[in-house]
Amino acid sequence: MEFKTIGVVGAGVMGRGLAQNLAQFGMQVVLVDICDSVLASAREEINNGLRFNSFLDKQKAQEAGEADEVISRIDFTTDLQKLATVDFLVENIVEKPDLKEPLYRKLESICQPQCVFAANTSAISITRIASWTKRPEKVVGMHFMNPVPMKPVVEVIRGYHTTDESIATAKAFLKTMKKKAVVVNDMPGFVSNRVLMLTVNEAIWLVQDGVATAADVDRIFRSCFGHPMGPLETCDLIGLDTILYSLDVLYESYNEDKYRPCQLLKKMVDAGLYGRKNGKGFYEY
Repeated sequence: MEFKTIGVVGAGVMGRGLAQNLAQFGMQVVLVDICDSVLASAREEINNGLRFNSFLDKQKAQEAGEADEVISRIDFTTDLQKLATVDFLVENIVEKPDLKEPLYRKLESICQPQCVFAANTSAISITRIASWTKRPEKVVGMHFMNPVPMKPVVEVIRGYHTTDESIATAKAFLKTMKKKAVVVNDMPGFVSNRVLMLTVNEAIWLVQDGVATAADVDRIFRSCFGHPMGPLETCDLIGLDTILYSLDVLYESYNEDKYRPCQLLKKMVDAGLYGRKNGKGFYEY
């Protein structure tokens, strides 16, 4: 299958990273968000990132295309109707089912019947998301890692109704960005976040309980286990708000106390400390 135009809904950290990566590989991208200021921020960040990468690596710049050329392939818009002709769609909005459900019902009426929907979700069941559409067989989970342009592997999730054809389409789509798929079955959190969210949450409990500072927790994971980032650095990268939303979904889905969000995490989110995205979380940026 040929992918010419890709729809990306949500211009936050993941959406803008995905839009950039797609445009670097020559695809036209329709990047949709409800907020003009978010789109303006996405444009600026993508532009700055491309120019910085070009400065660091001229060879990579030549392969990916100049920054202006890449940016020209992205249509930054608040108009969902521009998704009417996309060949493939990736949804990246906030991890809240009450916001995702009405979006998917709108997308169902806008997008072409053959268009596969990929939900770039951290924890929400793909089968549940598919139930909000009339094409459950064409809904897959596609959990990209952050930062998208630098991560070569994507967790692809098969929902209850997802067909082999849709999985093959998802793999072909990822191949256009030189990414590999690891296909797993659908349960909230899948593989990566059923493990990662527990790890991050427990690391926050360690800080709350006064066992260690955030820096020392991360130092142990980097030095003793060889992790490139500690769990609290990872938390700041993902966003404390996203971590909290994901834990809420897991807690609701499994009804198990092990997924209960740490009170310190809730307090920090209430205080507006989201991590790298706004300059302060467990560390300052």
